[in-house]
Amino acid sequence: MSTTKSRSSANKHKIPAIRQADPFYEREIERYESPLPSREYILQLLTEAGCPVDTDAFADQLEITEAERDLFQRRLGAMQRDGQLMLNRKRQLCLPDKLDLIKGRVEGHPDGFGFVVPEEGGDDLYLSPKEMHRVLHGDRVMVRVAGLDRRGRREAKIVEVLEHVNKFVVGRYYLEGGVGFLISENRRINQDILVPAEHAGSAKSGQVVTVEIITQPGAHNEAIGRVTEVIGSFTGPGMEIEIALRKHDLPYVFPPDVEAQASRLPGKVQEKDMAGREDIRHLPLVTIDSETARDFDDAVYCEPLGRSGYRLVVAIADVSHYVQPRDALDSEGFSRGNSVYFPRRVIPMLPEALSNGLCSLNPEVDRLSMVCDMRITSTGSVKEYRFYPAVIYSHARLTYNQVWDWLSGAAEPEQKHAAMMPHLQALDKLFRTLLKARAKRGAIDFGSTETQINFDDQGKIKDIVPVIRNDAHRIIEECMLAANVCASDYLQENKQPALYRVHEGPTVEKLAALRSFLAEFGLDLGGGDKPHAKDYAELLEKIKPRPDHGLLQTVMLRSLRQAVYSPDNKGHFGLAYEAYTHFTSPIRRYPDLMVHRGIKAVLQGEKLPAKGLAEIGTHCSMTERRADDATRDVDAWLKTYFMRDRIGDEYNGTVSAVTSFGMFVAVDDLLIEGLVHVSELGQDYFHYDQAKHMMLGERTGKRYRLGDRVRIKVLRADIETSKIDFSLVEQDSSAHDMQRAFEQSAPKKKSGKPRTAKSKAGSKKQ
Repeated sequence: MSTTKSRSSANKHKIPAIRQADPFYEREIERYESPLPSREYILQLLTEAGCPVDTDAFADQLEITEAERDLFQRRLGAMQRDGQLMLNRKRQLCLPDKLDLIKGRVEGHPDGFGFVVPEEGGDDLYLSPKEMHRVLHGDRVMVRVAGLDRRGRREAKIVEVLEHVNKFVVGRYYLEGGVGFLISENRRINQDILVPAEHAGSAKSGQVVTVEIITQPGAHNEAIGRVTEVIGSFTGPGMEIEIALRKHDLPYVFPPDVEAQASRLPGKVQEKDMAGREDIRHLPLVTIDSETARDFDDAVYCEPLGRSGYRLVVAIADVSHYVQPRDALDSEGFSRGNSVYFPRRVIPMLPEALSNGLCSLNPEVDRLSMVCDMRITSTGSVKEYRFYPAVIYSHARLTYNQVWDWLSGAAEPEQKHAAMMPHLQALDKLFRTLLKARAKRGAIDFGSTETQINFDDQGKIKDIVPVIRNDAHRIIEECMLAANVCASDYLQENKQPALYRVHEGPTVEKLAALRSFLAEFGLDLGGGDKPHAKDYAELLEKIKPRPDHGLLQTVMLRSLRQAVYSPDNKGHFGLAYEAYTHFTSPIRRYPDLMVHRGIKAVLQGEKLPAKGLAEIGTHCSMTERRADDATRDVDAWLKTYFMRDRIGDEYNGTVSAVTSFGMFVAVDDLLIEGLVHVSELGQDYFHYDQAKHMMLGERTGKRYRLGDRVRIKVLRADIETSKIDFSLVEQDSSAHDMQRAFEQSAPKKKSGKPRTAKSKAGSKKQ
C-alpha cells in the first residue's frame, strides 16, 4: 500500500494539472507506469469542447509528451474500434452520438444486400448492395441513417468500419479466364474473394479451400485472399462436416498444451483421488443411453421406500476434479462451450482421455462422480436431497430400447441383468409419479420428431429414419430434470453465484400475434397478459384431437423465446420451474462444469466470485447456437445429397413453414424439408398472410396453410446450396381448371371458317 502511495505521489509532480483532474487518474496510475488520460476523461473533454477537435491540438491540450504520443494514438485508435469516437474527413476527433451515428453489426443476405443490427437495440437498418460491397457479414460498423428505401425501411450509409471480423473464409475456389476467386460457403458472405495466382498454392478449380483474407473489401476494391488450406473435393466423404467446422469457426483440433495435459492424466481412478468421497460402489447404478452413445455422463439408481416414496440417486461424472479453473483443459473447454454431435463424428468439448475415458461412466470400472441423492414423495415432489462427491461403479451399460423392451414385457433380460429389474421397475414407477407432478406443475410438452441418418459400409446414406422416443428416454429425462432442479435450489439456497438455464415467456409482440392467430380458430390461450406454462399445456392437451393440431402446436412453439445461460435467475417457462440449471452433462457442456464447481464451493464453505459469469453465460449461449447451426448445415447437406437420386419421386408431406416466396413441406417418411416456390403453387396470384401463416390465391381462393397435408414431387436437389425444390402434384389439375376458366370467359366464336384479315376489311367496306 505504501509503495502505491509513494509512486502516486511521485507521478503527480510529473503529470500536468489538466491530467491530474482526470476522475480516473488513480486507476490509470495503478495500471500503467506512465499513465495516460482515461477514456472517460477523453470523452468528457471532447463533450465539453462541443465541436470536433484536432488530434494534435488535443494532445497538446493534455500536454502529451513526444514519448507518450505513440501510446496516446493507440488509445485513441482503440476507442475508435470500440465506437467511442471517430475521425471526420479533416482528421478531427468527433463523438459519434453528436453525429447521430449508430454502431452495429452487419448481417449479410445471400441476395447481396444486408442489414445493420444496432448494438444498443432498435430496428435493423437496410444496407444496399453498394454499401455491402465495403464489408462482409459479421463486420462491426458505424452508420448514419440516410433516409428510407422504397419499402419504407430505414436505410444506412457506412461512415466507418470499426472491425473486420472475417480473417479466414471457407468456400469453393474457382479459376475462370485466368482469374481465381472464392465463393464462400457462408451464403451471407455474398462477395467473391479474389485469389491471385501467386496466392492459390496447389488449389484446383472446384475444390473446397480455406482462404486468409489479406485485403479486406472497400468502396473501390474487392476482398483479396490467400489459400491456406486445401480441404478437398466438394463431394468427398465427410466434406460436409469439414466445411461446417470451418464455416462456423468451431474449434476441432486440441492445442498441444491441452493434449499434453490430457496425456498426463492416469488411465484409471487413483486411490488417492477417492479420499474424502463417499463410497457407493455397492449401489447397482446403471447408465441408460442410445446404442450409438460413446460418452456416459450420468448413472441412475432407484429404490422404493414404501408409502413415503422413492430414493433416487443420480451420479454425474466429476469433471471438475480433473479440469481446474484456468488450466489448459478449462480454457479449451470454455472456448468450445459444448460438444458437437454430427452424423458419424463427434467434436468433443474435452479430449478423449476425459470424454470417453476418466470422465465417462463406463461399466464395471471405478469412477469419480458428483451425486444428487434425493428422497421423492409418492406425489412426485422432492422432500429432501443431498449433494456429495463419491466414487461409483456402474454395474451395466444399458440402452433405451433394451430397457423399454424389458419394462414393457416385449423381451426378458439376460441372466446377468435379471437382478437389476426391481430397480428398473422402481425407476419406471417413479417416472409415472414424476409425470403426474409434471402435468400438475403445467410444464409444456411439445412433441417433436428427430431424424437419424444411417450409412452403409461405403459411407453412403442408406436411409433416414425418425428417432422413436420410448418411455425409457423419458425415464432418464425426468431423473435429470429432478437433479437439475435440486442443483438450482441448492445454489440459490446457499447464495452461490451460478449460471442458470433461463427460458422466459413470450414477448408482448409474440403473445399478441399468437392470440390473434388462435382467435381465428375460436381458441384462447388464457392467462391474461402473463400466461403461465400451464396455460400452454392445457391448450395443447385440448387441441390434440383436432386435425390441425400440428399447425397450432407449431405456432405456439414459435411464440416462445430461446433458452439461454445467465447468472440472473428468471426461471424456466417451458418446464414451469422457478429456477433451473444444467448439472447433468459436464463432459459436454461447460455451464454444467460451472454448476459443479459452485456446488463443491458450497460443500467446502467457499463462495465463488460472480464477476464474469454474465460473459460466460453469453459465450456459452453463443457456442450452443453455433453448434446447432453447424449440425443443421450438415444435416441439410446430407439430406440434399440423399434426394439427388429421387428427382421425380412423389411423397406425402405437411406444410412446415409459409413464407412470402412459397412454402416449405416436410416429407412424411423421410422427414426432409423442401421448398414449393410460389410459382409452383398454381396458375394464380398468391399472397402471403403472415398473421395466418397462409398463402391465398387471388382468383381461385385456394389457400395453403401451415400444417396442411399435400402431395409433392421432387424437382431438384442442389448440394451446392443445400436446397431441395418440390412441386405440388395436384398442380396439373389446377392448370387445367385455369385453362377451362380462361376458355369460358373468352368471347364465343361463330361457327364456320375463321375470317381472314382481308375478309374483315371487306366487311367494313360493305
